[in-house]
Amino acid sequence: MKSYKLLPHTADTRLYVESDTLAGLFEAALEGMSNIIKSSPPKAGPPLAEKIKNRDNKPEIVKGINLTAPDTTSLLIDFLSEVLTYSQEEKAVFRKADIEKLTDTGLETNVYGKKVDGFDEDIKAVTYHEAEIKKNEKGNYETVIIFDI
Repeated sequence: MKSYKLLPHTADTRLYVESDTLAGLFEAALEGMSNIIKSSPPKAGPPLAEKIKNRDNKPEIVKGINLTAPDTTSLLIDFLSEVLTYSQEEKAVFRKADIEKLTDTGLETNVYGKKVDGFDEDIKAVTYHEAEIKKNEKGNYETVIIFDI
């Protein structure tokens, strides 16, 4: 189980993310950020990454990410910042990650994206403000991420 939802914020974009696994939390945060950047994913059917694979027989862009950070929250923010940089450099939206290794302070993954004509929202930065990965009363991982727009 993984999910995300937008929360109200006065000036920026605020995202609540929850998952029963730490890897799922990272994947849901990536999906949420991608849908802020380009909010036109299919409403039903397979995930966009699967449609990309089916149409082209492979994703258009694959980027490898290897990161270390002092704690898990910093690792998530650094991961999203890295993907955001790739999005801006490649003019692409990355909606899927194949997480190969994830510890509290290290991440190895590939992210898959597709070039787009333009973005719906220009995220300037992924911030640490309010970000704190913790377990909730259901035993799931959760955090809030604020994107500077």
